[in-house]
Amino acid sequence: MLRRILVANRGEIALRIIRACRELNIETIAVYSEADRNSLHTRWADKAVCIGPAASRNSYLNAQNILAAAVAHGADAVHPGYGYLSESAIFAEICEAHNLVFVGPTAEQIELLGDKSRAKATMRAAGVPVVPGSEGAIHDESELIAVAEEVGYPVMIKASAGGGGKGMRLARDRGELIKAYHTARSEAAAAFSNDEVYLERFIEAPRHIEVQLFGDNYGNIVHFGERECSLQRRHQKLIEECPSAAVDESMRAAMGRAAVLGATAVNYRNAGTMEFLLDASGEFYFMEMNTRIQVEHPVTEMVYGIDLIKEQIRIASDEALGYDQGDISPMGHAIECRINAEAVRMNSRPSPGLIETLLVPGGYGVRWDSHVYQGYTVPPYYDSMFGKLIAWGTDRDEAIHRMKRALAELTVEGIETSIPFHRAMMDDPAFRGARFSTDFLEEWLAETELSPKE
Repeated sequence: MLRRILVANRGEIALRIIRACRELNIETIAVYSEADRNSLHTRWADKAVCIGPAASRNSYLNAQNILAAAVAHGADAVHPGYGYLSESAIFAEICEAHNLVFVGPTAEQIELLGDKSRAKATMRAAGVPVVPGSEGAIHDESELIAVAEEVGYPVMIKASAGGGGKGMRLARDRGELIKAYHTARSEAAAAFSNDEVYLERFIEAPRHIEVQLFGDNYGNIVHFGERECSLQRRHQKLIEECPSAAVDESMRAAMGRAAVLGATAVNYRNAGTMEFLLDASGEFYFMEMNTRIQVEHPVTEMVYGIDLIKEQIRIASDEALGYDQGDISPMGHAIECRINAEAVRMNSRPSPGLIETLLVPGGYGVRWDSHVYQGYTVPPYYDSMFGKLIAWGTDRDEAIHRMKRALAELTVEGIETSIPFHRAMMDDPAFRGARFSTDFLEEWLAETELSPKE
């Protein structure tokens, strides 16, 4: 087992990793920016090291400072969490070069699967269903037009190195195609320093379903079922569930087999998530592979009864999985609400500031993952999510009722939050009936007025 892990992240995921390490009797080193000096992850780690000023580029994205802290304080591993450097192949490679175990996949796997067009080609060759589209990156306008005509409109142009909705443009006909192509390339270059894009058929009103994967260093790969992630705004997830109400046992088995098949094709190790689009006819298609732990991993933990962060650390310590697919079975249903410091009623305007009152819900089947406390000041420099509320039930209906109860108890005063949105969603007939797609939330928010006391 690893002895001392540097946690190269902030906020709730840093605290989540520190908690898992404590239970494994592993020492932790927290890193923090000047703006995060009073965050809980700095208090609960065995050591805490300031790595720079508030701006992420000077702190949490500063690989040199993070590695210097790891080496100076005797770490033998680095856990990147999610976001920031978690999917940087260069960072993973540098860690290994400094004899630091990177708690995640190999640099080669991160590089391959981080390039969306190469990942899609790899999955197609492995026999995983993929959305019809270009074989790889589009190189000029003539190729763009030819592929679009072959695939059929509407089409989506996507950044090869993309994520989070950046570098994505929809074209419903040839008249929109060229402009969409150049706009997507410009956005991709600005966001990822890589202007390569690829094209695929646009799936109308799909559901976003992802499969949790784990692989060890000995060729063993398993999945822990699927998560429903269709409730998104601007390609950012707000509510996740495990399992999906749209997936039956037969489809779950088929999706799981496809995910394992794709992961096996690259000899994948550690935690990963294969994301699929599910169309109205029940066909599913590979979208991308995330080579890290996901924000929404708690719903899988609640349903499958396993600590996924500990599994990451076990695998990074060169342990075998110790179980196979037949040993894995779900129980019940879990829902996660991302609690953001933002005014949902005002176009999700960020709302940093002092948390004057914080009352956290409890009781059977309720979990609160957060790094904040009463008297904490949410800084304006980072993602607005400051907590995750998770509720488990024996079935989806009980999970919704328990989440509704927990949201009623959750009290945050001093800043605007997304709590009113979540409270309203738990009562929405379409949500309760699981009748939604990735288009649903944008339309719902445009038509629904939220009261701050909803």
